Amino acid sequence: MIETRELSKRYGRITAVDAVSFTVGTGEVLGFLGPNGAGKSTTMRMLAGFLAPSGGSASVCGHDVAGDPLAARRALGYLPEGAPSYGEMRVQSFLAFIADAHRLEPAQRRRRLDEVIARLALESVLSQRIDTLSKGFRRRVALAAAILHDPPALLLDEPTDGLDPNQKHDVRQLIRDMSRDRTIVISTHILEEVQALCTRAIVIARGKLLADATPAELERRSRYHGAVSLQVGDTVTARSALDGLQGVAAVEVDGDDDRLLVLARPGVDLLQAIEERLGARGVVFSDARIERGRLDDVFRSLTLDGAMP
Repeated sequence: MIETRELSKRYGRITAVDAVSFTVGTGEVLGFLGPNGAGKSTTMRMLAGFLAPSGGSASVCGHDVAGDPLAARRALGYLPEGAPSYGEMRVQSFLAFIADAHRLEPAQRRRRLDEVIARLALESVLSQRIDTLSKGFRRRVALAAAILHDPPALLLDEPTDGLDPNQKHDVRQLIRDMSRDRTIVISTHILEEVQALCTRAIVIARGKLLADATPAELERRSRYHGAVSLQVGDTVTARSALDGLQGVAAVEVDGDDDRLLVLARPGVDLLQAIEERLGARGVVFSDARIERGRLDDVFRSLTLDGAMP
């Protein structure tokens, strides 16, 4: 549904996107991750047809973005970075304008306007000018415009930026519902978003694609995968009790002063051994659990070092 092949963008001597290739199928939600300046938004703009690539190609639903731009755009809903719109227009007039731009038939036009206004809870602001809205409402209006023509593919650049927790929950549920029969790419730097929504994640930095895997697969690449996290009354005593325990690679204080993180050597299950050692030494502990791994750790390793060990 969405495909890039060696997609590149250069500005003089600066390469913003460097030969990026990936495909996204129906029913997938792809998280496009990277630090600021990584090339995420540039890639999204090339996919949407707003920027011409310097090399390679991109297609949406089989339509080449450069060779058949109108067909590609008809198949695509795009929420750009910053959610730009016409600030002097009122919300209802803006959405009606978007519906007309997509040449929706009268019955479909009425139905889709009613559906997206209700789904994004815009009833209370329909008569307001867009430039008077809060950042969260402007984002919701822009998302409504992106999905109004019911496209099979969506590009969403920071879709929950500026939303409060309740609004984030609602938009994420909307994205989950839409993903059942659509292809969705979400550009974000919020790792929580990837865990909450995405079936796959791509990590990009300095314009290069560094990883393409499921969130669970990325978590397993974390140094914290298989580590044991536990609450203790005295971290100094607990660390001393664990000194020399076979299979322990390191013991760290995990954020709070009363929680320890015991890192395991590859292939070692430490939970039972830790519980037995602490119990034998009379160390009080609770809430012992095995870590799945941490996306933030993997993200830092990839984007700072360029490769995982």
